[in-house]
Amino acid sequence: MPTPRSSIEDTGRPLPDVTAAEPAVLEHHVLKSLLGAWALAACSPEEAAAVEIHLGGCGTCAEEALRLRDAVGLLHAEESLDLDPMLRSRVLEGCLTRRPARIPVPGWATSYDTETARLDALLQDIGDGEWHAPVRLRWYEGAEQVGKKTTVAGVIAHLTSVDGLVARALGLEDPGAPALLDPTARTRAYWRASYFPPTRAVRAPWREQSHSVIRTVSFAGSDGGGAGGSGQLPVSYGNFELALRDAMVDRAFECWIHAGDIADAVDYPYEAPAPRHLNRMIDLAARMLPGSLAERRRHGLAAPARELVGAGRPGRSLRLEVEGAGGGEWLIALDSPAASASGGREVAHVALDGVEFCRLAAGHILPEEAAAGQVGDREAIRDVLSATAGLSRL
Repeated sequence: MPTPRSSIEDTGRPLPDVTAAEPAVLEHHVLKSLLGAWALAACSPEEAAAVEIHLGGCGTCAEEALRLRDAVGLLHAEESLDLDPMLRSRVLEGCLTRRPARIPVPGWATSYDTETARLDALLQDIGDGEWHAPVRLRWYEGAEQVGKKTTVAGVIAHLTSVDGLVARALGLEDPGAPALLDPTARTRAYWRASYFPPTRAVRAPWREQSHSVIRTVSFAGSDGGGAGGSGQLPVSYGNFELALRDAMVDRAFECWIHAGDIADAVDYPYEAPAPRHLNRMIDLAARMLPGSLAERRRHGLAAPARELVGAGRPGRSLRLEVEGAGGGEWLIALDSPAASASGGREVAHVALDGVEFCRLAAGHILPEEAAAGQVGDREAIRDVLSATAGLSRL
């Protein structure tokens, strides 16, 4: 159906000289039926002249004509109601450029601040029924991908539980099981403790917790990474420990990955993090790779070390090249986490896209599925890709 024409009075063009046209002689019911066409400027000059004369003497038709002209002003072509996804970041960047925050968020916590805000915007945009949409969480255990079925609300409950590890390290209330530090065990205990399946009611506690964490690290200050900085506060994950500055990046990474899981479940567009935040996530994963590789080797899931060297001594290394926004190059020590990675001892080179590398580190794709450019020692490459997937967890 064609869209209605705009009124000629709204176009800026001169009005037709209806006085020059001979008015048509029409009955009242015919003139009344022409009011809609007249409001759209779709009458012939003779009909328009007859309507104009009639409106001067018929109050009922004059009122109807006024309502129709007002309605014409509301008609317009269909437009998208979706906001530009970069609008929020541009507005915030502009505001902060003109007026810096009185208590700024430390640089190492900005990725968490941003990713929780992006996820919260997604959650506010979905309907009540979508909170129960099925979501399959995936990660890598041993040599295979495993998963757990839950809902959108269940994912937020999971994030709340594991973020509680950071909250307790900061002296805040821990909503999870206080006796448990392992993220998987905490999440399962949190789910079991719920009397009913989680609903959208989980959003408010999760968001308040994320705000509390950001406020606390901001007031603690010290954006630096020195020994006395707040960023060095240890955060325990049970069988391993991260400095607070790294734990915040880890939580931002998981927030983004699970936001993507939710977006896929509700058919919602969701972009990758900003390049500077993506770079922090990739850097953390790259720094954790020697430890992950050593852990897999202890369980017989990787080839034995070929050259054991003393702590800090240069050893065999793999060059990890991450392409695209947020990418870079990292040297990964292959035989000992304490060894020094050395370009002079490089035995292999792997190149991956940044988002692809993160999806591998999240256990969302298998090592053999990663679209990687490979040169050099095939065994070392296979072990490093598997160790990358081994970083994932529930």
